Amino acid sequence: MYDKDNVVIYVGKAKDLQKRVSQYFLRPQAGKVFRMVQNVDHFETIIVQNEKEALVLEMNLIHQYYPRFNILLKDGSHYPYIAIKKKGDVTLQIKRNNKDKNYDYYGPFPNSGAAYKMVDLINKVYPIRKCRSIPSSVCLYYHLGQCLAPCVNKIEESVYDELRVKIKNFLNGNNSEEIRLLKQKMIEASNEMNYELAKEYKDIIDSIEHINTSMTVESKDKTSRDIFAFSSRNGYLSIAFLIYRNGMLLGKETHVVEAFGEEEEQVVELITQLYERCPLPTEIIVNSTYVVDELSVYLDANVLSVTKGKLYDLVMSAKSNADNALDEYFLSSKLDTDKIALLEELGTLLNIKTPYHIELFDNSHLQGSSPVGAMVAYINGEPAKKLYRKFKIEHEEARDDFKSMEEVITRHYLRLKNENKKYPDLILVDGGLPQVESASKALKEIEVEIPVFGLYKDDKHSTSGLIDIDSNTYPIENKKLFFLLTRMQDEVHRFAISFHKEKRNKAMTVSIFDEVKGLGNKRKEVITRLYPDINSLKEASLEELSQILPSEVAESLYNKLHN
Repeated sequence: MYDKDNVVIYVGKAKDLQKRVSQYFLRPQAGKVFRMVQNVDHFETIIVQNEKEALVLEMNLIHQYYPRFNILLKDGSHYPYIAIKKKGDVTLQIKRNNKDKNYDYYGPFPNSGAAYKMVDLINKVYPIRKCRSIPSSVCLYYHLGQCLAPCVNKIEESVYDELRVKIKNFLNGNNSEEIRLLKQKMIEASNEMNYELAKEYKDIIDSIEHINTSMTVESKDKTSRDIFAFSSRNGYLSIAFLIYRNGMLLGKETHVVEAFGEEEEQVVELITQLYERCPLPTEIIVNSTYVVDELSVYLDANVLSVTKGKLYDLVMSAKSNADNALDEYFLSSKLDTDKIALLEELGTLLNIKTPYHIELFDNSHLQGSSPVGAMVAYINGEPAKKLYRKFKIEHEEARDDFKSMEEVITRHYLRLKNENKKYPDLILVDGGLPQVESASKALKEIEVEIPVFGLYKDDKHSTSGLIDIDSNTYPIENKKLFFLLTRMQDEVHRFAISFHKEKRNKAMTVSIFDEVKGLGNKRKEVITRLYPDINSLKEASLEELSQILPSEVAESLYNKLHN
């Protein structure tokens, strides 16, 4: 569906096009559907071979156009996994995908907090390596019995294999032996009047038992399954998503969105979006036979509905979570204001077309060092993280924020122009009139026309309103619109500063090894173990280095050390 400006405002699929369109136009409508119907100017249809093709095309078009009347879940990262290294020193990491074949994966978890808590607990229970690079002497973890000290001890691979098995059993809920040993250590520490250590053991035991309680499921088949249930009230739809892996609950996720069109059709669309960032389990259970029939066509998993037994109890638990999410949404008095209405108000205020797509820019550096630029994008008032961009500032005057703004604007929009991609409806820069002038100058030189406004501050250094290239100011009196723009401003600040810190930290931890071609992490570890400081490494002859490194790598390292 298009509006009068030929902008795509809605993408949908239908087995029966006449029936679907009639639902929008031949019935009394309210809320979001009513506003969409008022804005539709013309249609375009695409005929595909089957329902699965229809869904794939629908998702692709939604992510291409970000239509303002499609319900989109917030654009977040992929769900986190706990990754266990398969060979060598046993280490744990949090990873956002399970592509690296050097690791075994446990998850996914619905949020990183749950994954990090589990990793922290495993690090306390098992003597696994904690440090990123191997030090030259043992650390406190070794003395606490929480590390095998591969820095000074040669650990057999069989020991590591046994440790991996124990950790995997622990992750699957088989931890009674660990609890028994910890209780024994707690009693010994207490008998020796080392009450501080005894308290630490007790805290670890409590943490394990808490996880056992929260993750216990009355399902003994160890099947990996996801359970969905939905609920609706007063024009809002809530969907709850419970993640079970190997018969254990890893967590829940709930989403509350404005109801739009047919309820069960919307549930199908939301579940499909979730599986764009979460791998399919063996089994999916939903509290609707209609949704089950639709998903069975699209998803390569066993999708079913249940009406009795243990699994039905789990569905009812998910339904309770969906109901509770609606309760919290209404009772918290934090209902999201209609962001589309706020954007329409912003367009009227600035005398431009409604800015459904806004891009914000900011720069960051520390006295000219590690200068970076950043851009965040908001579509329909929500962050579109797939469109975020980072820029390493290349010009020599790194302290010059205005020149940095020119560079970033030029690079970004020249690329969009060359690739014939869609421009945003509005550019916002932080820093008032000077930054507006810099951005406008850059756009003019590359012959791109996009409205540019700056966020200006009052005498108390608080954001007060917007300013244009002609120094006209636009105070923001609507507090809800003000808070929406402030959230956008905070997000671009956060994104720019985090990128700057990342670049600065990388610059601070650069090693002489990084400049030697062929010297990877494994070889660095060997060198660090044999030569714990730079002086002992410098004293090594070329012949010595050639015994542990390929001759050309040894020669490059030797020359680097002595030049």
